[in-house]
Amino acid sequence: MIRINLLDEGRPKVSKPRKAVSMSSLAAEPANLWMVILLLVGLLVIGGQYFLLQRAFSQKKVEIAEVQREVDELADVIREVEQFEARKAELEHKISVINTLKANQRGPVSIMDAVSRALPDMLWLTRMQSKGNLITLNGRAFNTNAVANLIENLDHVEAFNEPVLKDTAKRKGGSASAQTYTFVVTFSFDPAAIKADQETQATNEAAG
Repeated sequence: MIRINLLDEGRPKVSKPRKAVSMSSLAAEPANLWMVILLLVGLLVIGGQYFLLQRAFSQKKVEIAEVQREVDELADVIREVEQFEARKAELEHKISVINTLKANQRGPVSIMDAVSRALPDMLWLTRMQSKGNLITLNGRAFNTNAVANLIENLDHVEAFNEPVLKDTAKRKGGSASAQTYTFVVTFSFDPAAIKADQETQATNEAAG
């Protein structure tokens, strides 16, 4: 059975009312826009600062690399200077040793020369010892006067201190005419006076 609703016929249709647009939503849209704009501006500022910092950092890295290169070059120079100073010190030490050896060689020669010139007649040496600045002479003489003359002659040498007769004795054995005396004489010397005497002799040799 078909039913027909006649109640709605003849009634005017009423349209549903539209929702009203609130003022708060209209005001919120510009605020949101400004927030987005401010956010973008903030991101741009941060990005710009990051870019500047990154650029400054890169520049500092370049400067550090340049300084490190100079330091490396200076390190090579310093190493060469240290090697040169070491070689120089070694050479100076060798020269000092050579000069010392030469001086030590000239010293005994000068002492022996002075002693030989102080030897009187009737006397000869059998031994000569040097310990530090102390010289010990062992010898023989035909009489005690020759020993006394030796001590007097040594005392006249400026580089020698006062000689001391340590021992003298008549040598046993042999004929009476061939008897001799043994003696021991000690004295010290002044190295500075020996050196001065050496320099004087060197000057005289150069002038001669």
